[in-house]
Amino acid sequence: MFQPLARLPDDTILGLMSRFRDDPSPDKVDLGVGVYRDLSGATPILDCVHRAERLMLSVQATKSYVAAAGRAEFNEAAGELVLGSASPLAREGRVRIVQAPGGCGALRVGAELIRAAAPTATVHVSDPTWGNHTPLLGGCGLKLAKYPYYDAAAHELEFAAMLEHLDRAPAGDVVLLHACCHNPTGADLTLQQWREVADLLERRRLLPLLDLAYQGFGEGLEPDVAGIRLVVERVPEALIAVSFSKNLGLYRERLGALIAIGANAQEAETMRSQVLQIARGIYSMPPDHGAAIAAHIFGDPVLRDEWILELMAMRQRIVDMRALLARHLRERTGTRDFDFLESQRGMFSLLGCSGEAVARLRDRNHIYLLGDSRMNLAGILPGNVAYVADAIAALERPAG
Repeated sequence: MFQPLARLPDDTILGLMSRFRDDPSPDKVDLGVGVYRDLSGATPILDCVHRAERLMLSVQATKSYVAAAGRAEFNEAAGELVLGSASPLAREGRVRIVQAPGGCGALRVGAELIRAAAPTATVHVSDPTWGNHTPLLGGCGLKLAKYPYYDAAAHELEFAAMLEHLDRAPAGDVVLLHACCHNPTGADLTLQQWREVADLLERRRLLPLLDLAYQGFGEGLEPDVAGIRLVVERVPEALIAVSFSKNLGLYRERLGALIAIGANAQEAETMRSQVLQIARGIYSMPPDHGAAIAAHIFGDPVLRDEWILELMAMRQRIVDMRALLARHLRERTGTRDFDFLESQRGMFSLLGCSGEAVARLRDRNHIYLLGDSRMNLAGILPGNVAYVADAIAALERPAG
């Protein structure tokens, strides 16, 4: 049966991880894989997570299933983090939340829900976008289209072109929007731009699919969802895929949620019933370990405050490394071509160089970026920033 199958190439990121791991060079630098790293280069378990996990394990009496929708107290807390504790949508009964195995699980279940409701709808994604958006959304049969978003050579948003494209999209189409810390560019919409997007979505009757993977890594827990709240208060329906991999450091626990917003309470409940049926056919029940940890953190004022402080420290470390790398590059190039690094948010930026230049950085300097020149700024450390800046500055055709 399986003999006709062809062997597929490794996933881009997983393949890069393997090459980095096998590289014996003591100078190697990993700017490719999208995980947070502290000043020692480790991806730590947060102190609040350690404490919550110990507490959770001390009172846990069973490993039986929790519920098809996941842990209720986690779902409620996730909704409040994203929509606010005083959300009018929640008061009107228009919000339903289902726990999912990571942000990826939330995106895929959301895509399946869209396909069930509107199989001919097109999902418009930013150009560029996170590489896994295509298989997660397109893999269920939905058609994808790209809208202009970012000029990698000029290091600036193409906002007018984005609006022009979306203004031509047929009613009933879907627009995927990065809520904050755009992956891979780090270039986010301003609040005024979010207002214009919300106006367009409402006027053109387009469904927003909002991907929130980095709440707290941009400007803070509340500012990072300001755009989401503007949009969902304007449109009758929306889907929000949420990940807690980064802001709680729970990568391997696969903790996420899909927030479904209906035009009214009855429609919201119908959406929930469909989501649960879709999930049943894919993974049956969501994992509970990460959700139990998160519920303890969100429900305990002391742990919650500790989490917020740890999250602030993670965000500030990336801000500091952005500024440090930009300063080193100003000194080495004598230009301000890399100042864009300081104005962007989150872990990622596009260096803006060619694939050949990315290969030279890898082969000559043992610096690993994705092929589109996406770099994870969390991989920049005080001990390697000068080395990385020297290598970038030595490229024959530097960005800018």
